[in-house]
Amino acid sequence: MATRRTPQGTIRTGMGGWTFAPWRGVFYPDDLVQKRELEYASRQVTSIEINGTYYRAPSPEVYAQWAATVPQGFVFSVKAPRHIVQTKQLASTGERVNRFLEGAAALGDTLGPVLWQFLPTRAFDPDDIAAFLDLLPESAGGVTLRHAVEVRHESFLDPRWVALARERGVATVYTDSPDYPNLADLTGPFVYARLMRSQAQRKTGYTAKALADWVAHAATWAAGGDPAGLPHVDTPKARGKPRDVFVYFISAAKERNPAAAIALGKLADAS
Repeated sequence: MATRRTPQGTIRTGMGGWTFAPWRGVFYPDDLVQKRELEYASRQVTSIEINGTYYRAPSPEVYAQWAATVPQGFVFSVKAPRHIVQTKQLASTGERVNRFLEGAAALGDTLGPVLWQFLPTRAFDPDDIAAFLDLLPESAGGVTLRHAVEVRHESFLDPRWVALARERGVATVYTDSPDYPNLADLTGPFVYARLMRSQAQRKTGYTAKALADWVAHAATWAAGGDPAGLPHVDTPKARGKPRDVFVYFISAAKERNPAAAIALGKLADAS
């Protein structure tokens, strides 16, 4: 399985979404009915990033149905809607933020991190970003929330962003992307990584060495460490409190991402 619970922290691995036609016969059995895809996928990995919420917010009833489908211990991350994160002035989105989170809270115990993904065109505006982070509540509908922010503009490669995110207690997503800034600075109480380099010609998407490297990074994060070999804006932190770790395989060769998540999870379990 793709969860590793250690005395340090929990490592979860997964992929983006659970509905993707090329997964038929590659990840899903050919005879699996589509309505059972989430049931199947949630028993192969221990977390899935819900990407569809970026385009349309489901009803609380749909969220609750998803929560009832997955096994105990499984968690979703939820991608915040584009009508929020694409707003010119993020500080003006408070009502929309609260409405979205109240709906997502219907996931209950299966709600993991909330992902706020900024556009590549959004530059670091310290005042607007700080005001936006202040809008993100600690809980909604009785559910404790964890927030992760993915930045895609090079202006965020700035110690001021790292300091601001740490003050507000939000995680900065490590993207491992060939196209967007990469910063592994630890800014929140958990780690959120989105890996974007899977290769179609490899059955598990990544080489054995690459997977071994990533499980080593994940174990270091879970133990409270800060891998110095990854790109940082600020000085890597000294060993601190244990952290839960969420690693998702996203984009690139999407047909290989479930296999990559499963392979990484098995390595984490064995380490």
